[in-house]
Amino acid sequence: MLTTPTTNLQDAGIQTERSQKSINSSPLTIAGKTICSRLFLGTARYPNQQVMLDALEASGAEIVTVAIRRVKFGAESETIFDLLKERYFILPNTAGCYTARDAILTARLAREALGTNWIKLEVIGDEETLFPDVEQLIQAARTLVDDGFVVLPYCNDDPVTCKKLEAIGCAAVMPLAAPIGSGMGIRNPYNLQIIRDQCRIPVIVDAGVGVPSDVAIAMEMGCDGVLLNSAVAQAHDPVKMARAMRLAVEAGRLAYEAGRMPRRLYASASSPWEGRIQA
Repeated sequence: MLTTPTTNLQDAGIQTERSQKSINSSPLTIAGKTICSRLFLGTARYPNQQVMLDALEASGAEIVTVAIRRVKFGAESETIFDLLKERYFILPNTAGCYTARDAILTARLAREALGTNWIKLEVIGDEETLFPDVEQLIQAARTLVDDGFVVLPYCNDDPVTCKKLEAIGCAAVMPLAAPIGSGMGIRNPYNLQIIRDQCRIPVIVDAGVGVPSDVAIAMEMGCDGVLLNSAVAQAHDPVKMARAMRLAVEAGRLAYEAGRMPRRLYASASSPWEGRIQA
């Protein structure tokens, strides 16, 4: 008589948890700050505040970005910084700036108001594509680095620009995958791969991703993290999408660290030839 083996589900759950802990991907360190989550999430364009909070929680993100221009300092009501500062590391950004001068002033305002020298630097050069103005971006980055800021610049997927930003002293580079809010995914994986291969500082893919597979591809390439906003905020269910993005980052990073099998033109049998039954 066959018997069905019993399983202690509690023990199985414990074992699964232990196994999970043993295969977690490595943490990320930027300018001396170490974080476990390699997913950075924006805080704009959500249907409402509660959905944003639930999505941030589901994402597992530790660093969230907030545009300085969205905040009314000195207002009597609770600001988004007040709402998030106890739970997340807030990375202010200079979104909406079109000149180096404006970006520098905005960064200094953020430091004065929030007590942080971290800044996600954005200097936009075109209103339609929202591509960065490289000349103004480099100028602003140089000034802010000299002024003691930890600068994370949003930039084009251009290896030369990224190397210049690294030479200036930026703590990381954040090349775009596609235009901001487009959801088009990674349009130029070859440039991103060159950037990753050549830069010695963290490479955070920023802007343009739409689905978890975009995120997984970036992480599988060896990029150090992904920053996104619209892909979660504008999903039909932002909380579920945030969870999906979290899993994609984790899966992609683990795959990169594990090392993929080599590509082959022809088939290679996975089962051994020994012991074959022959007529």
